[in-house]
Amino acid sequence: QVQLVESGGGSVQAGGSLTLSCSASVDTHSLYMGWFREAPGKEREGVAAISRGVTTEYSKSVQGRFVISRGGPKNTLYLQMNNLKPEDTATYYCAAEDSSGWYEPLGRFRYTYWGQGTQVTVSS
Repeated sequence: QVQLVESGGGSVQAGGSLTLSCSASVDTHSLYMGWFREAPGKEREGVAAISRGVTTEYSKSVQGRFVISRGGPKNTLYLQMNNLKPEDTATYYCAAEDSSGWYEPLGRFRYTYWGQGTQVTVSS
């Protein structure tokens, strides 16, 4: 069992930046991990994912603006979000998967473990 806790959400004006963090109950180096978001009335969508190594994938909507990474003693997961837009407003979730295979990394059904979410609000 893996517990995930997100932090770093908040309110920011368009064009600003935020960094989300996801702390896990285990070292994440052996996990596939991703960031998802869910806006009111919309389905949960994957925005960024990272493999057990350094392979990453981004949705088209955030490519070039968001960066997913890991760091620190337990390989905390991060999402650096730059040039934020009002349409980035959503609850952001961290997800993790321990089974092998880099496939459908932005698909929500790929992941077993989920955090509770952190709210990001971008005003125009």
